[in-house]
Amino acid sequence: MSQTKGSGRNRGHRSNKKNTCDKGQDTVENVNENSMVLQQFRTYAAELDDKHDRFERIVKVGRDITIESKRIIFLLHTIDKKSKQDSVLREAEIRLRNVAQNPFKIIAQELANQDPYLYLKAYSSGLEEYVEAVTFYQYLSNDNMESWLELEKAFTYTISDKSETKILQTLVTPYEYILGIADLTGELMRQCINNLATGDRASCYETCNFVRSMYKGFLGCATASSWKINRKLCTLKQSLEKIENVCYTIKVKGSEIPKHILVDVINDTDSDEGYQAY
Repeated sequence: MSQTKGSGRNRGHRSNKKNTCDKGQDTVENVNENSMVLQQFRTYAAELDDKHDRFERIVKVGRDITIESKRIIFLLHTIDKKSKQDSVLREAEIRLRNVAQNPFKIIAQELANQDPYLYLKAYSSGLEEYVEAVTFYQYLSNDNMESWLELEKAFTYTISDKSETKILQTLVTPYEYILGIADLTGELMRQCINNLATGDRASCYETCNFVRSMYKGFLGCATASSWKINRKLCTLKQSLEKIENVCYTIKVKGSEIPKHILVDVINDTDSDEGYQAY
């Protein structure tokens, strides 16, 4: 008897479910294709699809920028002799200019007539890596680095058509620039150790003073900044401590230990956080 009642309830449930599906199908079939609401939603869908497609295209370009920037940094670390320095710096300059005039120009074209802040996250990693590469090149060339305003000028493009001339620009914010130069200190730390291995002790002191000045500048804005800058500040401090350890070793033990062994006294840098990509 209970089975009969249960079967009846199940049949009623299936019947109600079938009626609900039929009503939904009837509603879809009776939709007015010329409805203003339906047309508006289709417009929104097209805008979202266009935004997502543009975002993904910029992400792919950003990956290319990241890869090339890392290769340029690796190239700059091959400088070990004065005779080789000029050729390496010349090649790095050409490759940095190519990145600014090609991938970043593609991003500027994608951002034309768009809100650039909606797409900044798509290429921010590549931008930070490029800032790290270009400032590393500037330090090796001039013992200094340019401001983010100069980088903004490099990312401004004039495109002339038959009818008009357009000025396009890839957005560069001070925030991404600061994150990029924070990563620069890790490269300077490795460069300092490389210089110690080649016997160039004077440059180790110069690098130490430069990174120490950067650390002081970061201390002035770290408390009011985001968690990213605070985390990179910890890495910056570790890099500075390693550079100071190099200078201390040179000062205290430099006269006692041969040049080719002196670098082995420095703490191993394989576990340094600067090697990690954030």
